[in-house]
Amino acid sequence: MQTQRDWEKIVRRMELLMRLKSFPVAFKMLANKEELHNISFLRRVAQKSTLCQMITLVRNFDWTVGAELSDFLTPTCSSILGLEDIPEVHKDGTFRSIVWVKTRADARKYEASIPRLPLGKYEAVAMAPLVYNPFEPDIVLFYANPAQMMLLINALQFENYETMQFHCVGESSCSDAIARCYLTGKPSLTIPCYGERRYGHAQDEDLVMAVPVDMMEKALRGLETLYRRGVRYPISYAGAEQDLAQAFPGSYGSMGQLEQFRGQDNRLLLGVTGGIATGKSTVVKMLQQKGAPVIDFDLLARKVVEPDEPAWQDIVAYFGQQVLQDDRALDRKKLSELIFRDLEKRKKLESFTHPRIYEEFAKELNEITAQDPNAIILVDVPLMIELNLQYIFHKLMLVYIPGALQIERLMKRDGISREEAANMLKAQLPIEEKVGYADYVINNEGELAATQKQVDELWAKLKQIQQEKHA
Repeated sequence: MQTQRDWEKIVRRMELLMRLKSFPVAFKMLANKEELHNISFLRRVAQKSTLCQMITLVRNFDWTVGAELSDFLTPTCSSILGLEDIPEVHKDGTFRSIVWVKTRADARKYEASIPRLPLGKYEAVAMAPLVYNPFEPDIVLFYANPAQMMLLINALQFENYETMQFHCVGESSCSDAIARCYLTGKPSLTIPCYGERRYGHAQDEDLVMAVPVDMMEKALRGLETLYRRGVRYPISYAGAEQDLAQAFPGSYGSMGQLEQFRGQDNRLLLGVTGGIATGKSTVVKMLQQKGAPVIDFDLLARKVVEPDEPAWQDIVAYFGQQVLQDDRALDRKKLSELIFRDLEKRKKLESFTHPRIYEEFAKELNEITAQDPNAIILVDVPLMIELNLQYIFHKLMLVYIPGALQIERLMKRDGISREEAANMLKAQLPIEEKVGYADYVINNEGELAATQKQVDELWAKLKQIQQEKHA
């Protein structure tokens, strides 16, 4: 591929003036993936990779890298380049709500805000150090600290001044730099996201800016003039590579498990939660009488630690015989005391129990759906929000009463003082905060008849959702 400019001369001067520590990256989208064969010294990464990982191989390791759809580890990257559409689990808000936002509604807003290149317009991407004149790029990516970026901004503004606007969608910052620059034709600066720092090894001080190729000479002229006027700079930073398949957070690793739970049939999973003394059990029974099967996570948690079960064996091997009662059942009070102030021990206990709970959950789900693939299944998880399990379910229901009423009912139910009741509530997320996570809220502070009416209305909505889902 021929270049139109002497990029080595332009880039070397910019590197000197900005004191860049990593190569400016020539970035080019290709309409036909066969064009990758025309680029000299191009490498294809051996393992599936992220976009930010590929960029790092260019800017820090001096590689020329090409990629098509099959080379990307996740559609989060490839969809930003328009190589494929995002999956339904992204569109409905599930994916982003696992980690990055509070609710699926927030996640849908998030996903809609991410700029993407037109779907199907391109088949591949090529990246290389621009200094080697590899090809004529569409845009150029600069990685630098805030002071260096301010200098570059000043250089771009020096002629035909224009206020620069910066954007930040949050995670997926590559869309703010790359896609936004393509779509607007203007320089686009953003803050590298968690993923780019974790997987692309952007440093704490790094910012990233995409500059349209036609503005590069203008930027150099500005830098030269500012240098002569005494506006100058030293300093910069860089990174490394790795296979990321086993290093991804829950929002990636949980997708297979999520598909297993949600299944391919017409089941509808309703996650049910509440707070102490909100009357969740009463509401669950009302829905159960409507014909909804119930899976209780508390019962599953007890089942997996019965004597001689695998989780029980792991717990005893790690914590010792001190956590057993005379009948060989776990001494829950003793175990709680051991993990209360020790995060490492708590995580270890969860590593023994949680996978087994999920296995039992999947087993019960399969038994229910084998008999009725159209079942509306209630999954009772008292600490659903606290344990970040809400992403598993199609819909979430919260049984609600005001916090003050929780204390009153708890005092009456357990015969305890107000202070004791308040302390018990502190162990859970405040009920008012949980409201924001729920698709449906059953207000249980009034008479049972009022609660029953809400349950009847909810059941009708769930049936309608399931019919629409089936259609």
